[in-house]
Amino acid sequence: MKSDLDRLMSERNFDALIVTGPSHANPTMYYLINGAHVGEVTTVIKKRGEAPIIFANSMERDEAAKSGLQVVDRSQFDPLKMLNEEKGNVLRARARLMGQMLDSLGMAKGRVAVYGKEEQGAAFALWNMLMSIHPNIQIVGEYNNTIFDRAWYTKDADEVARIRAVGEKTMTIVGKAWDYLASRRAKDGVLLKDDGSPLTVGDMKNQIRQWSVEQNIEHPEDFIFAVGRDAGVPHSRGTETDVIELGKTIVFDIFPCEAGGGYFFDFTRTWCVGFAPPEVEKVYNEVLEIFNISTDSMQAGAPCGQYQRLTNDYFEKRSHPTTRSHPKTTEGYVHSLGHGVGLQVHERPSLADYEGNTDALEPGVAITVEPGLYYPDKGFGVRIEDFVWLNPQTKTLETIGEFRKDLVIPLRG
Repeated sequence: MKSDLDRLMSERNFDALIVTGPSHANPTMYYLINGAHVGEVTTVIKKRGEAPIIFANSMERDEAAKSGLQVVDRSQFDPLKMLNEEKGNVLRARARLMGQMLDSLGMAKGRVAVYGKEEQGAAFALWNMLMSIHPNIQIVGEYNNTIFDRAWYTKDADEVARIRAVGEKTMTIVGKAWDYLASRRAKDGVLLKDDGSPLTVGDMKNQIRQWSVEQNIEHPEDFIFAVGRDAGVPHSRGTETDVIELGKTIVFDIFPCEAGGGYFFDFTRTWCVGFAPPEVEKVYNEVLEIFNISTDSMQAGAPCGQYQRLTNDYFEKRSHPTTRSHPKTTEGYVHSLGHGVGLQVHERPSLADYEGNTDALEPGVAITVEPGLYYPDKGFGVRIEDFVWLNPQTKTLETIGEFRKDLVIPLRG
């Protein structure tokens, strides 16, 4: 949690953190400035033991102030004068500006870790230039398990309340999708729109987008509405021209976030309209059973990897290939059991089984549980996913966003 940042900085021997870029699609910036909306020239510096300070464009000072943090107008450093002094060398001028920001906070030396949204080559050049101008500043980069990864590993009550709100809106959309499909007429095994033409994946996705606007949530990474063979490829978004046929599996995986950026939610159901073929029904029941077994067995403090092993054991005993038994498989069970969700769709902890995965179910984790089986050559795939929070008070799992787990959507007509 955010309250852990100073402890984590001390453990990692960081004297300060720098985050650059806009708040949109930039989780570290969004997190550090409490969801305020700022533009691409923004820099935030947090010294260990002190609150972050925002160096913002003067045009954005009011928006930056909504963070509740101190805001410094970057124009006080006269960046145009620096650019003229450097004869148009934008890189040196930017590095000098960064150096003066640090100097203004009494940071003439120290270990400074950097984050945010910046093109990789430009960032590499910037931090090297800064260190050449300020040799007593050591710029540090982190790869995997960054200080922010660790800080948002667990979610506090306010964060969970925001996720719940997105979850409630998502459940409204999922319910509308169920009802819409159930209300369709069918002809020759194909669902029809009101005008009598075939209902397609594209039609459903347009409906879902419309309902999302009404609920004031967004899909920055799109969503999955995949039918038949596409349902057998876990991250296929679906082919918009595919018609929706009776008995074909539909994998509906929806992972929206708050409008304008913010916290995500993640949820999947698999449906067959009208009826389910016997093989699909058998596979679905197996996925549902291991879903229930895994969630029922989850305990605070347990290693995350053990639940992937449990799932692999279950599927392998039923003759399904897994990435453990068949590392190159593209059918059967081909992914991990779940992952954390927050300001990104995929965060720690990881419910994967690999050497060195030390992730555990710490109280406060907000994770997905999403077993699935995929057989694209047989024309189907199945995934069931709920989003759960390990309540730190009760040490029990709470489902965020509940919806029935029926496979078949009966037609009402």
